[in-house]
Amino acid sequence: MESGEDFDELALAARGGDRVAVSALLRAIQPRVARYCRARVGVRLGTCVSADDVTQEVLIAVMQALPSYRPDSSAFISFVFGIASHKVADFYRKRQREPVTPVGEIPTTVDRGPQPETVVLQHDERQQVGKLLERLTETQRNILVLRLLVGLSADEVARVVGSTSSAVRVNQYRALDKLRRILSEQRCAA
Repeated sequence: MESGEDFDELALAARGGDRVAVSALLRAIQPRVARYCRARVGVRLGTCVSADDVTQEVLIAVMQALPSYRPDSSAFISFVFGIASHKVADFYRKRQREPVTPVGEIPTTVDRGPQPETVVLQHDERQQVGKLLERLTETQRNILVLRLLVGLSADEVARVVGSTSSAVRVNQYRALDKLRRILSEQRCAA
């Protein structure tokens, strides 16, 4: 399920009350929405809200807004990421109003996950990427996440961010060029 038309057909069936279509639609969009939310929210210290929580909020909002979806106005995937971008913005607004200090929990089972060294390295890499992305404008950051991590086309991203596909491509090029220059400067300084 990768084409926008497949999403549109499922959305129309789900909007009509088809429970199988609702389930299939959620299964189809959840991985893309989760990638987007993880890229935008990431692992932030001082908050108990995770990217998975934001993903869940997006999926709930999509289902609540499904009756208002009009396929003639935009592709369904653009509709979804429009909602997702608003939910991410809500996350940041709420975080500014209500800073929270997370409290650790006592583990009840043995963790069979990745080794601590692997977790630390992955966390460091995510932080480095996050710091690089922070040097971009909000629009550039959003475009890179939608194009490279979520895998949307330039046309789909244009509908999400309210721009043209050529402007999306130009912004993507400029953002990647800026990241290349920053990385080059960092290598020279090291």
